[in-house]
Amino acid sequence: MLDRSEIKRLAAEAGFDLCGLAPCRPLEANAAWFRKWLARGYQSTLGYLERNVEKRFDPSRLFEGAQTAVVCAVSYKNPAGDGYPPHHRAKVASYASTADYHDTIRAMLRRLLDALCAGRPALRGRAFVDSAPLAEKQLAVEAGLGWIGRQSLLVTPRFGTYVLLGELLLTEPADSYDTPFGENRCGSCRACLDACPAAALVADRTVDTRRCISRHTVERDPDPAAALHGWIFGCDACQSCCPYNRRAPLHTNPTFDPLFDPVAMEPEEWLTMTPEAFDRRMGSTPLTRSGLERIRQNIRNACPTADDE
Repeated sequence: MLDRSEIKRLAAEAGFDLCGLAPCRPLEANAAWFRKWLARGYQSTLGYLERNVEKRFDPSRLFEGAQTAVVCAVSYKNPAGDGYPPHHRAKVASYASTADYHDTIRAMLRRLLDALCAGRPALRGRAFVDSAPLAEKQLAVEAGLGWIGRQSLLVTPRFGTYVLLGELLLTEPADSYDTPFGENRCGSCRACLDACPAAALVADRTVDTRRCISRHTVERDPDPAAALHGWIFGCDACQSCCPYNRRAPLHTNPTFDPLFDPVAMEPEEWLTMTPEAFDRRMGSTPLTRSGLERIRQNIRNACPTADDE
């Protein structure tokens, strides 16, 4: 049987700020809500969300023998998370200024899994970082880390929404589990809904990705006519306004130190950047998902007066 306190200690040693445990069980109510969301077409071109719904909301189907979900979170808040100056024309979501979290968190989870498996030859586990259909935000609620806010993101009491998640599914039960976070602490606050420049937050915890700036700047098949409001990769508009994020501390794990300062960069710097300079400065960041040419096109869409020099 797994020792919950030991797992949390090892998670902290691996660099995580939060860790919670939940039993692997079907999340039927969440699956029903998600199917209604899909039926309204809110997934737009994100067709991968339509696949494996049963697995997404039942961890035991995703990894054979899974009994315990270990949900880990690490703060990544940096100065860009507090927002950009008015009329800034080349805004980048703050997570994208750091090393790609997929690689970073996967390595952290691997260290945690190796430590747990040491001396436990029968234990098996699998790490997840956006690598499979897994309802990670809801699992985080089940593991007591926070609640789902109006902007549909996990909100943690201390770190707000500026956290990145990773999960381990393990084949043994724990001696105890964390209490699910049953309280929604958003109260009457509507800051995130009011702040979304694209009106993509159509209701509480409901994002219409047909309107979402993050989709139009990062994912495939963007709408070239979509207004980007100065965002060229991702969007933090519904986060930088959140009271929990306003008072959240900056990250302390040096692995998530920014590799460049997007607040100091104007469109002209991006437009005149060579591919070699982009690879040198941003080659380990999530910006490689779009690439320099896509970012330049986003700048032209977001700032019609911006021209290559």
